[in-house]
Amino acid sequence: MREFLVETTTTIPEGTGQDEVDRRRAAEGVRARELATSGNLARLWRPVGEKRVIGVWRATDEQDLHEKVLDTLPLRPWQAYKVTPLESHPSDPGGDDPVS
Repeated sequence: MREFLVETTTTIPEGTGQDEVDRRRAAEGVRARELATSGNLARLWRPVGEKRVIGVWRATDEQDLHEKVLDTLPLRPWQAYKVTPLESHPSDPGGDDPVS
């Protein structure tokens, strides 16, 4: 699977009831755990003082990332994404090819 850096900003539509927000957020947590178990969600971070989320996600390709992963998230209708495909760096200390 390929890796993608995904920056997510969620904007709750004006007039949305708190019950709906709470329901979707709870469902989002459940779905995120499922995607982590399947290997599609590797890591998530929230920059200090910000509401956006940065994550490393995995999928076969970018189309697969959107259709089979991100589009399955309950908060998706309220989210905007910036997707950056990633590739290995030869000096990555966590990579498979150690620098000689």
